[in-house]
Amino acid sequence: MALPPPAPQFILRGAGAPVNTLHFCCQAPGPPLLFSGSGKGAIHAWNLTTRRAEKVLEGHGGASVIWLDTLSSRDTLISQGRDMRVCVWDLSEGRSSVTDSFSTGSVGFCQSSLLPRPSPCLLAHPGANSEEVKVMDMSSRTQVCSLKPDVKRGMLMCAKLWQPDSGGGPLLLTGYEDGWLSLWDVSQRRPLSGLAPHPQPHPQPVMCLDFDPAGGRGVSGSSERDLASWALDGQRRLQLQDSVQVVNAGFSQLRIREDRRIVASAGWDHRVRVFGWRRLKPLAVLQHHADVALCVAFSDHPHPPQRVLAAGSKDQRISVWSVYSDV
Repeated sequence: MALPPPAPQFILRGAGAPVNTLHFCCQAPGPPLLFSGSGKGAIHAWNLTTRRAEKVLEGHGGASVIWLDTLSSRDTLISQGRDMRVCVWDLSEGRSSVTDSFSTGSVGFCQSSLLPRPSPCLLAHPGANSEEVKVMDMSSRTQVCSLKPDVKRGMLMCAKLWQPDSGGGPLLLTGYEDGWLSLWDVSQRRPLSGLAPHPQPHPQPVMCLDFDPAGGRGVSGSSERDLASWALDGQRRLQLQDSVQVVNAGFSQLRIREDRRIVASAGWDHRVRVFGWRRLKPLAVLQHHADVALCVAFSDHPHPPQRVLAAGSKDQRISVWSVYSDV
């Protein structure tokens, strides 16, 4: 008989609004932290040892915070809000101040993507044009390029920036409202290939994606029930691989765990699903939330048995799960 799905290890309450985005910082020094961004503009820094919020940051004028990451260490946080701003925070030595910010011009829901290494640190963010993605050098705050499809693709929905192990310049994946997925060469400012990963019965918007640079494979979710994996061949052409359908439609976010063993999805049906990364084999359906699951994140604990999965929901709660930490 199949084992029953596990219960959350613990629940974090007090976000005060839908939880749109999560980011872990579990490396020493200091206690393990989980940053969350809310629909009312608050950023909470949760201490995972005490299970309480150490800090609450307000820097987006009450506008929804849709993305968080850290620049090199937990002392420098970067946030993106629907006030069309990206903010850089100094959290060192007890500080909670915005040291820099710039306007993206975007009021959409596409999250930014950070490439911290190798130097320079690059940030891909949505632009004022709904189809546009811009790449910025964060050290100099200068624009590297602006990339926009030659044909109408509808709104930019998601983006992922990475540095290939094989060398050369950084690459960027972008998913669009019309269901198209594009691969861009950032250095040459041009598209390399494209794919419609969710074609049936009609192309569905690419709602979210993640990419595994070491394996050369990615995964995307649509507004329907299908989850698709795809890969880059030797000529950097996107090729569809596996797909799986779930019971209910709609994916909010996807995350591949750093060890490339499992992938988690946040679903519109309130559920968090876990799949084997190799074949997209369904492994578990995690049920706790009373509303749409908006985001998922895997912790970066240095020791695998400590790894956890967190999910944020429209029900204003964050669930933390210990699942498949021994694989």
